[in-house]
Amino acid sequence: MAKTINFEFKGVPYTLEFTRKSIEIMERRGFKISDLEEKPVTTFPALFAGAFLAHHKFVKPEVIDEIFRSLKNKDTLVGKLAEMYNEPILAMMDEPEESEGNLDWGTSW
Repeated sequence: MAKTINFEFKGVPYTLEFTRKSIEIMERRGFKISDLEEKPVTTFPALFAGAFLAHHKFVKPEVIDEIFRSLKNKDTLVGKLAEMYNEPILAMMDEPEESEGNLDWGTSW
């Protein structure tokens, strides 16, 4: 089951989640999770905003910024968002459960 963050802001319910598609969009826009430690001022808000793409892609950046500014416990939030971001990547790399019909591969060198 996908990990999500749920809250209500000004009477509107939000579900934040990362999917392979939302991560792909973020990467195409130049997002790099590895920048989180070196560039936290730009990367943390971008990570937060990216979590809206799966279910709330039409929320205006100004609203996302307002929500971000009003959140408590941002030090815990950043870790949870990073964990959520990593989940679809790990799922993509999982080995198939059944061996029948799955492809093996090899190299010529």
